[in-house]
Amino acid sequence: MRLLAASITALVLASCASAPVSETTLTADTAPPAAAFDPDSHLWLEEVEGADALAWVTAQNDRTLAALQADPHYASNEAAALEVLNSSERIPYGTVRGGLVYNFWQDATNVRGLWRRTTLASYATETPDWETILDFDKLAADEGANWVYKGANCFRPSPGAKYRCLVSQSDGGKDAVVNREFDLETKTFIEGGFVTPEAKQGVAWAGADTLLIATDWGDGTLTESGYPFIVKRWQRGTPLDSAEEVLRGKPTDVGVWPMAMKLEDGRILQGAVMAETFFTSKYFWFPEGETGAVEWPLPPKVTPKGIYKGQYLFSLEQDWAPEGQGEFKAGDLVSFPLEDFLQTRALPKLSLAFRPSETQAVEGVAVAKGAALLSIIDNVVGKLLRLEPSADGWTAAPVTLPGTGAVSIAFADDEETAVFLNYVDFLTPDSLLSYDIATGAVSPLKSLKPKYDTSGLKVEQFFAVSKDGTKVPYFIVHRAAIALDGTTPTLLYGYGGFQVSYGPAYSPVTGRLWLEQGGAYVLSNIRGGGEFGPNWHQAGLKQNRQRIYDDFIAIGEDLIARGITSPEHLGIMGGSNGGLLMGVMLNQRPDLWNAVVVQVPLLDMLRYHKFTAGRYWTAEYGNAETDPEHFRFMMAYSPLHNVQPDRTYPPLLITTADTDDRVPPMHAKKFAAALQAADNGRNPLLIRIEMRAGHGLGKPTAKLIEEATDVYSFLWTMLNR
Repeated sequence: MRLLAASITALVLASCASAPVSETTLTADTAPPAAAFDPDSHLWLEEVEGADALAWVTAQNDRTLAALQADPHYASNEAAALEVLNSSERIPYGTVRGGLVYNFWQDATNVRGLWRRTTLASYATETPDWETILDFDKLAADEGANWVYKGANCFRPSPGAKYRCLVSQSDGGKDAVVNREFDLETKTFIEGGFVTPEAKQGVAWAGADTLLIATDWGDGTLTESGYPFIVKRWQRGTPLDSAEEVLRGKPTDVGVWPMAMKLEDGRILQGAVMAETFFTSKYFWFPEGETGAVEWPLPPKVTPKGIYKGQYLFSLEQDWAPEGQGEFKAGDLVSFPLEDFLQTRALPKLSLAFRPSETQAVEGVAVAKGAALLSIIDNVVGKLLRLEPSADGWTAAPVTLPGTGAVSIAFADDEETAVFLNYVDFLTPDSLLSYDIATGAVSPLKSLKPKYDTSGLKVEQFFAVSKDGTKVPYFIVHRAAIALDGTTPTLLYGYGGFQVSYGPAYSPVTGRLWLEQGGAYVLSNIRGGGEFGPNWHQAGLKQNRQRIYDDFIAIGEDLIARGITSPEHLGIMGGSNGGLLMGVMLNQRPDLWNAVVVQVPLLDMLRYHKFTAGRYWTAEYGNAETDPEHFRFMMAYSPLHNVQPDRTYPPLLITTADTDDRVPPMHAKKFAAALQAADNGRNPLLIRIEMRAGHGLGKPTAKLIEEATDVYSFLWTMLNR
């Protein structure tokens, strides 16, 4: 195991100057002396296609790959990743339309994937008879494009009518997409049908021949975040530039997107959501036959959940006390009779549908034909409830589940009686369950075979005490016979942002490449997430962000105090906002970890809002450019601006993608350059830049295999020496 550590150290990269890294192999002895890093002098690294930037990327990738492949276990790791990620033994999750199950499938043969379908009866068998609708590998080859499937938006005007579908395609996995109308019967794109130009966009079916669309309409029509703020109504057979404007936001909004709701009587409510910030929105209804827009009487922090038996359901992310209606709390699920609003255009009488306890949080609501289901988490464990309104209020009846893991509503639609649930825990592979609306029974539909050996493994939940006294939960998966002597290689994962919850999950890659080797895996539930509702998230916003970092540090220290691991054997990993967390941890506590994996990270907190979707997130982080107080607290933790010369940093692997249009690769590249310039050369500081790839969604299987092999080879070598 020491061989990889030695070979990586021998390939420590030179400090980054305003020219490509030299092709000459450098060792710790020959690297230039450390120097302070000036981010502004390295703006050329923000380029994607610049000659110097491309040469730097090539040199970094070559050196990183050579170092990682020197690991004697690299080949076996790659074989294990290949086996689990290429396995055809995955659950083909589906969407039901008209009694047929539609599924998107990728494997070693179908790298870009197949969009396919089968009957409900066939779907319930072990070997469904799939009919291919669209082959994306063939489509990409035929059109000479790097197509990545991003979903299908299908609409049926009435029961038994023909479906209208828009297939969303991305060039290389970017957030910008092209939508093309597709005929499910002929399995071809419709000649003369709806086609949208590539853009970050939103579309909604407003009828069989009408779309609501928000897109890039030309100069001055995108927000400062790069999203559309003008919604138009587009009729079939007319050019896009003739579409009628129905709602206009402002360039300072995050974005404005169309939305449509099909009511139980078949009517379609046309509307839009105007996101003024990442967490505050206004909702609008476009009454038929009128030219104006009617704003829904809702507070700014609210999420619509659906319509059931005439009741419009929504969850609150803030306390709310509308006049004469009592007080509602952040986290509550609330409803009102929709028809009353449509008739009066005023706020109707509200009902409390569900109020979570202090340990609970509302996760999702799904409406099927004849049932409304509510998924919640309780101390980060999933539960499912069936909701029913009555004259006396709402009732919530528990649904029996197979265990104490995580549950999600995999599929439900108000036009279909089929309901699919997904259950999983750390040691149990995903199971697709069928929920019978008539009986309330849950039965197995499909389940995966174990992909790694779980014998002797144990799952525990502990609580660490953060700096301000808050108890912060975390899960740990480890061998039951673990020696509490601090020697166990331990991987701690974190995210902590945007009210995203992380619960029990089964990972074949982590199981095969980490747990089977004797490592322990830890999932943190730090503030910033949604594990305990909106308040858990809001406790870490903007000037309070250090609480999130203190929570993560507290978990690391708790693992050490319990004797599970030690700094020499403790590694950490996170991506996107979790990549920011990793960057902060690298600076604030370099002594606490011995391997750090930073994935598609956000790292330049003084300039992040100037790129792609960055301004979208100022409600989460703040804006250092416009507010001096924000500059003060953001400068205090911004990873790029807190790199210190001559500091010994723990071994680091950064991963990013050159065409990521959500979190641009400039964050990762500049941070790598800063660390390589400042480090004293004792430890490897590596960066891996995926070419022609986006933020992660839809990435080809081969790329996932490469990344998993690189990451776990790096981690195991660093933490097991």
